Amino acid sequence: MMAVTAKAFQLWRSRIAPQDTVSDLCRVAGIKRSTLAQQLVRGKVSVTTVVAVARGYGLPAVEALAVFEGYEDLPAGIVPPTDAELVSQVSHTDILRLLVARSEDREYTCTDVQLHLAPFPHRNSVRAWIEAIDPGDLRQQLAASTGVARQNLSAQLTAGRLAPEIAVQAARIAGVSLASGLVVTGLLTPAEGGWPEDGRARALCALSDLDLVFLARDRLDVLGKQIRRAELDDGKDRAMWENLG
Repeated sequence: MMAVTAKAFQLWRSRIAPQDTVSDLCRVAGIKRSTLAQQLVRGKVSVTTVVAVARGYGLPAVEALAVFEGYEDLPAGIVPPTDAELVSQVSHTDILRLLVARSEDREYTCTDVQLHLAPFPHRNSVRAWIEAIDPGDLRQQLAASTGVARQNLSAQLTAGRLAPEIAVQAARIAGVSLASGLVVTGLLTPAEGGWPEDGRARALCALSDLDLVFLARDRLDVLGKQIRRAELDDGKDRAMWENLG
């Protein structure tokens, strides 16, 4: 259910804005008319479009999604994110900043350090979230329950994205808030997904020095692998062009 059916979308929009034309709807939602028209012709309207329309008409995005198949349990399934989830959405740069602050003054506490955390999602938000909630076999269960091949899941994680229906199913399997995956992929804002404004900073500050060091190590390891992969890909591209030349 990465998209909702055009029929269901048309029924929903007729209820929330019975007097508005498709052009009116697009103007209020801030989306291109051609984009919605193409989706309607294909018979599938993206979840992103649903959220944009809901916001445009001042409706809670979560309640709007719950109208559609596959998302009915979303509102009831929203609970506060776990500390592990919150920390997963802190960038490696902010983790290192706190680590340096602590190393420079052992008396430092988070009440003394102004943690101006960078907004999220960050570069590795999706993968970090999956790892934070993984009971040990999350990828296998996701593949089995959604019918999406493991290779496809890995490709999405490598690209830093996750289809909405897979994100919600991952949360169901892991027993965490059903909105969390939609927050870390950027579909919902933290506020829409029930994430506390100061939650990330609080969870990060609660980590011991040792845990913070291990967290930084793990994040830098992921970053190193990404840089190495990018360099290898760049080398392959150069070699190809040289061969063509």
